[in-house]
Amino acid sequence: MGAVAEIWRHPLKAHGREEMTEVRLEPGKCLPWDRTWAVAHEASSADGSEWVHCNNFTRGAKAPQLMAITSRLEETTETLHLAHPERPDLAFRPGTEEGQEAFLKWVAPLMPEGRAQPARIISVPGRGLTDNPFPSISIANIASHRAVEQKLGRRLSMHRWRANIWLDGLPAWEEFDWVGAEVTLGEARLKIVERIGRCAATTANPETGERDADTLGTLREGWDHTQFSVAAEVVQGGTVSKGDTVTLL
Repeated sequence: MGAVAEIWRHPLKAHGREEMTEVRLEPGKCLPWDRTWAVAHEASSADGSEWVHCNNFTRGAKAPQLMAITSRLEETTETLHLAHPERPDLAFRPGTEEGQEAFLKWVAPLMPEGRAQPARIISVPGRGLTDNPFPSISIANIASHRAVEQKLGRRLSMHRWRANIWLDGLPAWEEFDWVGAEVTLGEARLKIVERIGRCAATTANPETGERDADTLGTLREGWDHTQFSVAAEVVQGGTVSKGDTVTLL
């Protein structure tokens, strides 16, 4: 039987990660404060009125240095703290004009030349800007991550996959067999909707922001696909904590 090993949220899509000990999930919602904001680039049509594809945002697939950002959110004031090994720490409020100006100045040195540059921070009322067109929570399997490590022949940070919930104690790739089924995590019940296809963001080291591992080639060579983890939607709300068991219904 598997259990919840880690819980992570990413308040500003593609710009930092923060570990949680427990979360309260709601039906039809993303993990609280996960991808609440996203950074639209110069060529983006995103205006915050609706969900749009991830191509509208700056992200690790195009700007690998973003993968080395860590974050901490003060929920009561909606103040986001960002840290990066090559930049001074930043505290700002993404929903304010002053905060956006400070962020855009801070992140500019991390962006590669020849790419559309960050232009504005947006949010969509009522949902996080996950990659899926439905409010999703990503669930990953530590054993599957270890299988990728073994195939590649080196250790990898699990942060390359930017998952919300990590499970331990399961066979590798068992989560793929859950697509279409429901599982319970603590008090919550979720439907596993689909596998998650992966991009070049996973090739970047979350400690340095440098591309240093052919994760996509390893997945293709070992398993004939470039998928890792699964996307789920919350069917029944409830609290999920580290150590909670996962049960396939």
